[in-house]
Amino acid sequence: MKQFIVFMKFAGKILSRCRVNLMQVIGWAIALVLLIAWLPIGVLPLVHSTPLKQQPAEHTESTSSLPVSQPHPLPQSLVHWQDTDQQGDYFDQIQPTPLGYLVWSQFPIRVYVEPPIAVSGMGGDRSPIWFDAVIQAVQEWHDYLPLVLVNTPEAADITVLRQLPRLRRQGTTFRAQSAETRYELYLKPQRDRAMLLAQRFTIVLRSSQSAEHLKAAARHELGHTLGIWGHSPVETDALYFSQIRQPVPISARDINTLKRIYEQPTRIGWTVERVGSAHPSTYSKSMAQAAASP
Repeated sequence: MKQFIVFMKFAGKILSRCRVNLMQVIGWAIALVLLIAWLPIGVLPLVHSTPLKQQPAEHTESTSSLPVSQPHPLPQSLVHWQDTDQQGDYFDQIQPTPLGYLVWSQFPIRVYVEPPIAVSGMGGDRSPIWFDAVIQAVQEWHDYLPLVLVNTPEAADITVLRQLPRLRRQGTTFRAQSAETRYELYLKPQRDRAMLLAQRFTIVLRSSQSAEHLKAAARHELGHTLGIWGHSPVETDALYFSQIRQPVPISARDINTLKRIYEQPTRIGWTVERVGSAHPSTYSKSMAQAAASP
């Protein structure tokens, strides 16, 4: 702040010689600050995902040998899943990572949900509504894959935070997003000194929505974290590419797609046999969901 005041005084002295009004100087300074603050750095589109950080999968020295791509045993909940109406799926819309599909191989999947603000008497605090909506969405997905709540983000595979997602650029303007999900692939130490090619997710979900739309957004983003890294083109699916006015529950097509994903080969979730001295690389991506129009 001090540097800004000094800059303004200095700029005022110089510009006064050029007969420039002080209000113009202040206006230019504010415009410059706003321009810097809103530069479109890492702003993501609605359907497609953009790398946040990408490094080579192989190390230049003492490399780790990546595991062979192969399918994991299907979770029992998906083994028993049957769509008697044969409603189909949208597996062709799913985007695998360079190392395979984003499936979980160790259960239960640990989920941390940011708790509500522990302050009483705050009538405008929406954090309890936000928390309840996210917990309900977790319970819905628990019917299809084992999930368990944990008390700290450090212990979690999936972290859900009550924050404002980044603005999404749309032409020359910016549009608010209701939620954003990011994942990171990393090497996780195991007891036998081996390393597991693991994944972890972060969901950022804004609280300024109705309870029903909060639950729908949480349901949608959790679907991404469980492996559905893509969107459905059908609005009766929870993973439809945009929010709708009347949210829908998890559909048979959502679970059909999830089951097909878990039947695919992947390197994620398998052990890396040989680990060198170099630090493991990470690979990250994001997916965002735009807020519903008022």
